[in-house]
Amino acid sequence: DVLIDVDELGRVDGEKWVWAGASVIYPEYTRAQVSLSRGGSDACVVREFDMMTREFVDGGFELPEAKSQVSWADPDTVLVGTDFGADSLTESGYPRVVKRWRRGTPLAEAETVFEGARSDVNVAASTSRIPGFERTLIARALDFWNEEVYELRGSELIRIDKPTDASVSLHREWVLIELRSDWSRGNANYTAGSLLAANYQQFLAGTAQLQIVFEPDEHTALNHYAWTRDRLLVVSLADVASRVEIATPGNWRREAVAGIPPATNTVVVSADDTGDEFFLDSSGFDSPSRLMRGTDDGQLEQIKSAPRFFDAENMCVTQNFVASQDGTSIPYFVVRGPRASHGPAPTLLYGYGGFESSNTPGYSGVLGRLWLARGGTYVLANIRGGGEYGPGWHTQAMREGRHKVAEDFAAVATDLVQRGITTVEQLGAQGGSNGGLLMGIMLTKYPEKFGALVCSVPLLDMKRYHLLLAGASWVAEYGDPDNPDDWQFISEYSPYQNISATRRYPPVLITTSTRDDRVHPGHARKMTAALEAAGHPVFYYENIEGGHAGAADNEQIAFRSALTYSFLWQTLTAGSQ
Repeated sequence: DVLIDVDELGRVDGEKWVWAGASVIYPEYTRAQVSLSRGGSDACVVREFDMMTREFVDGGFELPEAKSQVSWADPDTVLVGTDFGADSLTESGYPRVVKRWRRGTPLAEAETVFEGARSDVNVAASTSRIPGFERTLIARALDFWNEEVYELRGSELIRIDKPTDASVSLHREWVLIELRSDWSRGNANYTAGSLLAANYQQFLAGTAQLQIVFEPDEHTALNHYAWTRDRLLVVSLADVASRVEIATPGNWRREAVAGIPPATNTVVVSADDTGDEFFLDSSGFDSPSRLMRGTDDGQLEQIKSAPRFFDAENMCVTQNFVASQDGTSIPYFVVRGPRASHGPAPTLLYGYGGFESSNTPGYSGVLGRLWLARGGTYVLANIRGGGEYGPGWHTQAMREGRHKVAEDFAAVATDLVQRGITTVEQLGAQGGSNGGLLMGIMLTKYPEKFGALVCSVPLLDMKRYHLLLAGASWVAEYGDPDNPDDWQFISEYSPYQNISATRRYPPVLITTSTRDDRVHPGHARKMTAALEAAGHPVFYYENIEGGHAGAADNEQIAFRSALTYSFLWQTLTAGSQ
């Protein structure tokens, strides 16, 4: 049932609209704040949509293009952070002011409810409208990993007492705190990566006993969680495979949900916080997405399955581990298609390694058809910087530890050759954004390990990254290049500053988007120019649209995919043709 045909809307408006999400009012489900992006940029136009008439509301809540955040307070009031004019944004380009905007009044008359500092990353409001538990929270992001959270009661702000690097959420009478570092409270000590629970009112009063809902071990980490009315769904990763459990508030005993396929990535796509129903999506390298319905009793039933786009009958998926330079064991998945030879084959190694973002198994029809079905091998590296083994897996690769990301990835590349899975000449690697930075490091610091590289929407000039677009928000991740102590370790790996005219580099394809308003396309442009000037083989593609995703519609995605896989296949098989 189509509510909005974005392509048709774009034709009517004369715009290249890209869907950027919607905030639906709860529990009425009658109105939505719809975000539309021009060409895929992060900045969006926001329009109010009537779910009953299926039309945009004339004279409704509407915001011009900006990096806005909108939350429903009630059917006639929203809390909004946007570009209100001079001095209303942070240095990172995000809202620093939250206002209460009432229907029928101009935005200029909206009441300010919170104001952060320009040095903050962002300020945002969220609301819960569960009957009897109506609340408004204000989150002030001090940097990418630290925030203060307040409950707004009328005009009073009540700060929630938690470590600034911990995340907090509320559901009915419960408060949940997810730790990113060890925490001592009273006589109790809690481990980084743990999920804690308490009665919210008692917690505010300082009388609550925190209970441990989840505690990690060396193989297991919390991935995410979601509430039904009376149960908590806890999704964890055990050596990068999903595990789903249902916890009962009070004793917080967890019981496994049966029927989760092995070696897959399973996520909660929806949970009814007024009932007992939830929906899971599960997929693996050789199995397309399956939508499963579950209830609090732990029973699952499959509702739908996405179509298969390639023959996976004889596909082989394995997980290997390799010791990095400092001895840390690094896992990676190897996916060999039905036509892959038993000897070395053209291999694509993918990595990211940053911002606690986990690389998990998943189905890709494009990868299957354009790479695996042709006899290629695909490898997914779970290097440090990600969240596969909890916050410590990430924090040890922040700032001065960033070199560990590259060392882990290089160790995987070396292991693939030593195991006979591929050869250096047949080994390609790909990464985007922070992963594009990783590709730049592979190119300039480890060029002898690869036959080709694909570097997408990348960060490359780490001397100036913090001055461009949203770059200031990542200083907590990478360090501040204006600080001499920080620049000392950043300069060791910054790709743009480490280009050599004398070392031999593998061919590299660099791609970006003119509309990328998160990572400036200038990174890709100047790196390409510098590589050309140094005499290295470099190919460059800049899509006019696409934003940080690099493509704005299916046609553009298809072209970019064909370009990428054609470049890799032709380059990595050149010696055998």
